[in-house]
Amino acid sequence: MLYQLNVVQPIRYSSNCTMPDNSSIDLSRSVLYSGPVDPAQWLGLRKTEGKLLDYLRYNLMMLALLAFEVTVYRHQELYHLRRNKVPPPTRTLFHDITRRHLDDNVLSCVKYFLNYFFYKFGLETCFLLAVNVIGQRMDLFAVSHAFGLITVLSRRSRKCIASVWPKYCYFLSGLLFFQYLLCIGFPPAACKDYPWRPPSSNMDSNVVKWLFLPDHLMPPNPLFLLYDFLLLLGASLQLQVFEEELQSSVQILAGDNSELEGDDGQIFDLIGQLRLNTVPDFMLCRSYLDMMKVIIFSYMFWFVLTIIFITGTTRISIFCMGYLVACFYFLLVGGELLLKPVKSILVYWDCLIGYNVFVITMKNILSILACGFIKSVVLNHCWLIQLFSLACTIKGYTKRGDHLGRRLFLFPVAAEEGLQESLLPVCGPGPAKYSTLGLQVHIHNTHV
Repeated sequence: MLYQLNVVQPIRYSSNCTMPDNSSIDLSRSVLYSGPVDPAQWLGLRKTEGKLLDYLRYNLMMLALLAFEVTVYRHQELYHLRRNKVPPPTRTLFHDITRRHLDDNVLSCVKYFLNYFFYKFGLETCFLLAVNVIGQRMDLFAVSHAFGLITVLSRRSRKCIASVWPKYCYFLSGLLFFQYLLCIGFPPAACKDYPWRPPSSNMDSNVVKWLFLPDHLMPPNPLFLLYDFLLLLGASLQLQVFEEELQSSVQILAGDNSELEGDDGQIFDLIGQLRLNTVPDFMLCRSYLDMMKVIIFSYMFWFVLTIIFITGTTRISIFCMGYLVACFYFLLVGGELLLKPVKSILVYWDCLIGYNVFVITMKNILSILACGFIKSVVLNHCWLIQLFSLACTIKGYTKRGDHLGRRLFLFPVAAEEGLQESLLPVCGPGPAKYSTLGLQVHIHNTHV
């Protein structure tokens, strides 16, 4: 508010930086050389030109949300004190719905999962959030998230994952804090450019963006930090779940999250487990809930195979061949796989999950070629594009100047018909002629 007073004139203390003459990159859009540099903007202060409400709307929204949260908690506390009631052990929507109501009917099942969905599937939700961060970023820190995901999944059992989960939360917190510092960067008012910019260096802007380095010409995208924050939020909630699922009071209400595999790595006696099982037999299909269970537990295996087959056929690359091999193997084994011991089934499924994470990690590592060095790859190493189906799917990277470079840079993830013909002009030495739509390629005197 004080910064909006008329006595504060940024033009008086703003810096005017001089653009270097021997630069091979257009720096006119850089924060240093596009105009006077106000040092207060680095601190988050700027003139609003009379639009003060727009300037403070996010602060006001945060204040309103905090006030609403305090009001709700105070109201609940007074409600229990006036009626001499004990607060419930879990913060749920339906306090009368517990694990023993899950198999009653569809409505009770929906209420139960509204109460305890994250308690049952929070770990899987965190894995999905991690993959979402990797897919949305496709940069150096996405590779770090991929290796973090590999470290957690290598533990396999839920108990071992719970033992390393606090370290994973610390890793996500440190990574988020470090990225925030990179987004802030060095104060531009000092008129000092970064070492990867002229005159010190002429590093490509695409490489700078992929490395997520602070830059005045192409600053890091702070929206990426939102995806990391959602992952950190989910991981923090899952850490609380790991602590609460050991409490007997929570196990009575929400159910037990223990696995079939014991601490010594041996599978428990399944006959003994069946004797203690109180879940009604849903194979008789006496209700709509039983029909839903039959569909999920009987046909989910074939649904997963369908997804694997679609993943392997919608792309043309060496990675997709692994999905096709896995799909054909599971189809060859068929339903006999489900009749094998639980430990054998988990080995097959762990191999499939491991290969999936391996492909995700390799695609992130190779994204430096598709996004950072796309110009040299298109000109000199075209076979890499065909072999790994390289395509930069992240916005913000600069494109190659010619028409084919733009097509390769923004090529869709799914392989189109005629991909090999489209890449021939780059790989071959002969001249190429494009039609007006850029969809047909005619090559003369080209040897492939």
